[in-house]
Amino acid sequence: MSLDTVVKDIREEANARAENIRAEGETRAEEIESAAEADAEEILADAEAEVEREIDQLREQRLSSAKLEAKQKRLEARRDVLGEVNDAVEDELAAIEGDTREELTRELLEAASDEFDEDDDVSVYGRSDDQALLESIVDEYDGYEYAGDVDCLGGVVVESEQSRVRVNNTFDSVLEDVWEDNLQEISNRLFEQ
Repeated sequence: MSLDTVVKDIREEANARAENIRAEGETRAEEIESAAEADAEEILADAEAEVEREIDQLREQRLSSAKLEAKQKRLEARRDVLGEVNDAVEDELAAIEGDTREELTRELLEAASDEFDEDDDVSVYGRSDDQALLESIVDEYDGYEYAGDVDCLGGVVVESEQSRVRVNNTFDSVLEDVWEDNLQEISNRLFEQ
């Protein structure tokens, strides 16, 4: 065989191998590219799903926050209304006059007097506007004296040094007890749902 034939055969064989390597390279490149595209699509789908979850979570948080804020505003408005009702009741109690005021004051003093011994020196305090009324009522009790005024809507504060007892039977204290005991019912009536 001639040298040219051998060189030609080697070249043909080298070209064939090069063609096979190139074809295998292209196939492998296509496989890598296809796998990369599949990975990219999966990553994109995962990212989109995560964004949707975050959007849903954010939407839920904002909705919960808005509901809480609305509830707080409703409670605040209810507190304001209850405060206004309480103020109106206090105004009504302070405005009680005449026989009704005298009767209530007598009952409150009588209830307070149950806490003291007969020989106690008892001091009675009340609203300054009720001084004349209190002095006339206190005169009916032995050992009792009107001792001055106290800031209240009406009623009496009664105390004795001997028995170390102080009884607050003011309209304010009675209202506070009644208010606390009936607050739920008052609220239900005002805000029927």
